[in-house]
Amino acid sequence: MSTEPLLRIENLRLYYRTNQGTVKAVDDINFAMNRNEAVVILGESGCGKTSLTRALLRLLPKNIDQYSGKVLLDGINVMEMNEGNFRRDVRWSKISMVPQAAMNSLNPVLKVGDQVTEPLLTHTNVSKEEAWARARQIFQQVGVPVDFLNRFAFELSGGMRQRTAIAMALITNPALIILDEPTSALDVLTQANIMNTLKRIKWESETSFILITHDIATSSELADRVAVMYAGQMVEVSDAERFFSVPQHPYSQKLLASVPKLRQTAEPDFISGQPPSLLNLPSGCRFAARCPQRFARCDQTPPIIETGGRSVQCWLYAPEAQAELTQAEVAA
Repeated sequence: MSTEPLLRIENLRLYYRTNQGTVKAVDDINFAMNRNEAVVILGESGCGKTSLTRALLRLLPKNIDQYSGKVLLDGINVMEMNEGNFRRDVRWSKISMVPQAAMNSLNPVLKVGDQVTEPLLTHTNVSKEEAWARARQIFQQVGVPVDFLNRFAFELSGGMRQRTAIAMALITNPALIILDEPTSALDVLTQANIMNTLKRIKWESETSFILITHDIATSSELADRVAVMYAGQMVEVSDAERFFSVPQHPYSQKLLASVPKLRQTAEPDFISGQPPSLLNLPSGCRFAARCPQRFARCDQTPPIIETGGRSVQCWLYAPEAQAELTQAEVAA
């Protein structure tokens, strides 16, 4: 088996042009993920999570100001492909997506089966009979009755529509599936069932997942690794076990402290203030204005520090900042 990462992102930027200025939605992201791995990307609304998925799939609006960097899939820089080749060879063939609002992604006037089989018929040479046989197999895999293929989307419950969207993403057997808030607007029991289905699919098909969410509790069910985004940047990347027990970045610590815990009497914490505008980003650390551990060095842009297989963009872990921290503690 190849040791090359399934996906490697290098210096990825996606800026939007608006009447108010340039929105730096994805700002110099560097990241890699392996095969059969589930990576959860956490962060508040507006931090750039969905824009990152749009950058990976090249589903871009017309008001692009800058779109640059490298996206290497199996070692091939797909950013260098023209749109026709990318649409034919990558989008939905190797990378597919489950959108946040499944009902909005399903055509109300077409039967579900016609929509689920469409990616397979478009990107492969299989016959219609073979595509429908594959659709029946996928429906069984995701827990939807096979006869639902002959129904319309409005005849399905929210959970069944979400499973249908997952089936549509799976049907071409892609190496990577991006899930954008796949359990939002669903009840707690349906959320649990969807996550259990995703875990089973991950092991049965050896598919890799990128899960975009702000639901920390739900994400912990699937995650092998966790990446935290803040103001267009990836401020922490860690294996899930250490992240959920000992997060490093002050923003990550605040995020986890905001989640209620069953066996803890302490009240959930909160993050004071507001995230910075992506139109007018501050110099230095972008979390500094809200950070309880801020010190003088935070006025400068922090480097990305590698610590034991984890990475964190914070001056607290930089060797050159330790002397300043010690002096500040002594002065206090």
